[in-house]
Amino acid sequence: MERISFQDASGVYNALKQGQNYIDQCGLDIKLLELMRMRVSQINSCAYCLDMHYKKAIHAGETPLRIVSVSAWRETDYYTPQEQAVLAFAEHLTHMPAEVHSEHLHDELNKYFTKEEIANITMAVIQINSWNRLTRSFGSVAGRFKLPADAATV
Repeated sequence: MERISFQDASGVYNALKQGQNYIDQCGLDIKLLELMRMRVSQINSCAYCLDMHYKKAIHAGETPLRIVSVSAWRETDYYTPQEQAVLAFAEHLTHMPAEVHSEHLHDELNKYFTKEEIANITMAVIQINSWNRLTRSFGSVAGRFKLPADAATV
């Protein structure tokens, strides 16, 4: 049951949307972002975001197999080392254990991404965690997300 609509909280929505617009235009691979968003949304049990990012990932050309098994990415051989580095980093930032340092995760990211790209990935992980928390707090109803009619095709 929806407790708060994003129309009721337009200031909050607009503030978060500005950050989202930056991430969407920063040049990171959309399929990589959608896999990461799926994984973080799984960790955060955000059904609304899982529905949305499943549909966006399919639209971007991602395969159902890779989407459905992203929670077990360590057990497969069909995620690239680059994708694995991002998924490990996203899981770490989402759980953020105080006693665990992330130096090894940054070492792995540095193999594939520039410092600016790593900063953008960090922002993207922060962004989906924020959306997950808002959506769960607001009680957004899962299963109703529809891609906009003007959604760009990949």
